[in-house]
Amino acid sequence: MKLKPWYDVVKPREDLREGRPLDASEFAANLEKVRLKSPNISKDYTDPARFFERTYLTENLVHMAGEVVRRLSGITTEASAVFNTMTQFGGGKTHALTLVYHLATCGPKANSLRGVSKILERAQVNAIPANCAVAVFVGMDFDAINGRGGSDGTPVRKTPWGEIAYQLGASISEERAKENFAQVAQHDAQFIEPKGDVIEKILPTDRPCPILMDEVLSFFSTYRQAGYGTKFYNFLQALSETVRGRNNCVLIVSAPKSDFDYCYTAEDVADLQRLENVLERLSKSVLLSAEADACEIIRRRLFEWDDRAVTSDGRVLLSKEAHDTCKAYGDWVQEHRQQLPDLVNPDIARDQLLASYPFHPMAISVFERKWQGLPRFQRTRGILRVLALWVSQAYQDGYKGAHCDPLVTLGTAPLENPLFRAAVFEQLGENRLEAAVTTDIAGRKDAHSIRLDSEAVDAIKKQRLHRKVATSIFFESNGGQVGQEAKEASLPEIRLAVGEPDSDIGNVETVLEALTQACYYLTVEKTRYKFSLKENLNKRFSDRRATIQTPQIDEQVRGEIQRIFAPKEFVERVFFPEKSIQISDRPALTLVVADLGRTMLDEAATAAFVDQMIRECGTSARTFQSAVIWIVADSPQALRDEARKLLAWEAIEDEDGETFDDTQKRQVDENIKKAKRDLREAVWRSYKHVLLLGKGNKLRNEDLGLVHSSALGPGSTPIDVVLNRLEKADDLERKGVSPNFLIRNWPPAFKEWPTKSVRDAFFASPQFPRLLNPETVKDTISRGVADGILAYVGKTASGDYKPFYFKQSLLPADVETAEEMFIVTKDTAEAFLKSRVQPPQPPPAPALEPPKEEAEDGRGPTPPPPTADSYAGLSWTGEVPPQKWMNFYTKVLSKFAAGLGLKLTVRFDATPEGGVSKQKLEETRSALRELNLNDDVAPKA
Repeated sequence: MKLKPWYDVVKPREDLREGRPLDASEFAANLEKVRLKSPNISKDYTDPARFFERTYLTENLVHMAGEVVRRLSGITTEASAVFNTMTQFGGGKTHALTLVYHLATCGPKANSLRGVSKILERAQVNAIPANCAVAVFVGMDFDAINGRGGSDGTPVRKTPWGEIAYQLGASISEERAKENFAQVAQHDAQFIEPKGDVIEKILPTDRPCPILMDEVLSFFSTYRQAGYGTKFYNFLQALSETVRGRNNCVLIVSAPKSDFDYCYTAEDVADLQRLENVLERLSKSVLLSAEADACEIIRRRLFEWDDRAVTSDGRVLLSKEAHDTCKAYGDWVQEHRQQLPDLVNPDIARDQLLASYPFHPMAISVFERKWQGLPRFQRTRGILRVLALWVSQAYQDGYKGAHCDPLVTLGTAPLENPLFRAAVFEQLGENRLEAAVTTDIAGRKDAHSIRLDSEAVDAIKKQRLHRKVATSIFFESNGGQVGQEAKEASLPEIRLAVGEPDSDIGNVETVLEALTQACYYLTVEKTRYKFSLKENLNKRFSDRRATIQTPQIDEQVRGEIQRIFAPKEFVERVFFPEKSIQISDRPALTLVVADLGRTMLDEAATAAFVDQMIRECGTSARTFQSAVIWIVADSPQALRDEARKLLAWEAIEDEDGETFDDTQKRQVDENIKKAKRDLREAVWRSYKHVLLLGKGNKLRNEDLGLVHSSALGPGSTPIDVVLNRLEKADDLERKGVSPNFLIRNWPPAFKEWPTKSVRDAFFASPQFPRLLNPETVKDTISRGVADGILAYVGKTASGDYKPFYFKQSLLPADVETAEEMFIVTKDTAEAFLKSRVQPPQPPPAPALEPPKEEAEDGRGPTPPPPTADSYAGLSWTGEVPPQKWMNFYTKVLSKFAAGLGLKLTVRFDATPEGGVSKQKLEETRSALRELNLNDDVAPKA
């Protein structure tokens, strides 16, 4: 079932819907301005009807107001005369004083205002008392130097008692105001507090009298040095005692709790304690709102409700759509209860969701759980200010079609809005978090969470999960406060804050991992997260990564490639050749690893290059083309990216390691290990294209698919993967071929097939499978001889077969791969055997030899002279330039190579500039040994 967006179920108040800028004073009442009906304060406070419509009467507020009305009505039982409002900064003290002020000034007219009936019921009276004499004193506004009055024809008042006396009289008449002030005029002039006898005279006896005092500590603080603070304290004490003796008089003093604003001085604390001590002795302390009231207060202040949708106890009735949403979320909480904290009770989750709708309970409780310990946090007014901006932005975004959230969740907070961020930072008392928020969460188009959402899979992108998770961490981690007040967001808290019906709870961990790797100010300790003022290792990593140069990266990648393509028996490795002469032309399997500049990103150019390198060796055609197998990377980008990461982390460890704490050192070590692992896997994944000659003698691309280091178990290398794939494709034989394969593929030109040519065919012709071990040819011949399929023979000058092995045991070690040794077919072998069985022949008659002519010098017979077109042999000695060596073989020696009479003696001298290294000397000796030649190379001193 598709849930209805919250903004289609409930409507924010008009100014929030229209997005009109909200001043902080919207949620901060000023009692003096209410008294003066100042145009500079919202009508929500000056208009009694609007005030009561938007006020949720908490149980404590109803109880206090009921006692006040009862006392003003002349009833002294169960009705205190003096009240001390004990709430935190921003906790509703001024709001409570404003409520009493409107009741007193409206009198019986207030009976019809919303919620007043509950107050009357609690007071057990029929109506609000009429004709109250009201006095208001706000310590933040009253100036004792200039005072009030004088220019308007009223007496000048420079003391709290002078102002209170005047206001009490002015509530009745102007003449009564002057008479009242006259009682304390001398006290006012000398700034001496009046005592009980005088106070009795200024309190009217013929009518109810509420005296409302707010922000009294501000007056103490300002005039402490002048000595006024002590006198004001004495006045409050005397006033309290006097009021207690009257049956229709009430004094309400606002006194903050001891968890005070951060700007309080030690003297302020002392004065506050003194004030609370005297008030606690003479008055009743009132906690105006409890945590359970917060949701209802917020709903009444921020949203519009039909009078018919409000119950008798002042709570709002919700529609069916709201109930459907809360049920769906409640079912989700119940389903995942094992993975969530107990902040929302799964058994009553639906009720808790209904109590906070349209807000998610976590969006409200975070302020009570995590924020109210902050010195600057204003418990009611602060939450209202922040949430008003939040609701206004979310409503506009919703109707622009941006989002369709069923609830206002913690993750939807509009941190991209500068006004909202400013309000949040004000409550935190820390605006240095601007960089953390705009870099990692929102406020810039390239903020990490926004970028990650745009790159995510559809399910995460649609839910805006990266941003919601990051925003939730910000609020739950209390802005990264340090010290004993440090708060962190746990994984269960994050799940509960961002979870939605039909959402995959496992995506939260996926998102957290991405944020951990990307964010610059997010710190992680196991499964606890917080945003802080200090840049994390990701920022250092990002800065360091930008300084890594391409040559350094490519060197790192090449080194890793060479480590991963480890030596493999029977496989010759050639890394990153640029010329064909760098790849030897010999009958042995040769794996050529292409450089980063030769990848399948430019497939046509790479294929042409590889094809040329396979078919050529220097300036000549390559003989063993089938022996050469290339492995080419898909793209160089992943390899370079992972190498850059590894080099950056290693640079951080080398340059900054000594300044890290233990956690950071552990993180650097883990990141280096991870970067090495990722680079290794990138090599495995990237080198997936095998290029080799196919059966049609054309280049073929064998795609290995998705390859990883665990594909073949521990100890395996990509070479093993290549060999396995070629074996499955019948392009490679590990154990050799059967003798019958040789019979089927016998070259028509050969009656006797040289064993060397047999071996070479497996590496020269793509029609033959490649042999992993060239020596397996000997085993094939051995088996063929034993089974009577082949014969292994030598050939004498007369054409006779000697030695001759056929249908007999022949060890593979006894088989020689040489031009002078051959294999013949079964038919040829049997024909040879038949030719050796001949009937006896008579011995030939002796021939008469002609007499031998003696040479004139007596040295014996003279050899016959050569014929005119034939010579016994030839020889040549000379120096051949390097560039003509191959031509010398092709045009001169090849004419005699087919016979048995060619003998080549080589002597070479190598004296390059800079000399010959020991490594090159050993390579030369090794090459000679591979050719079965004497490796006695004499170095020159």
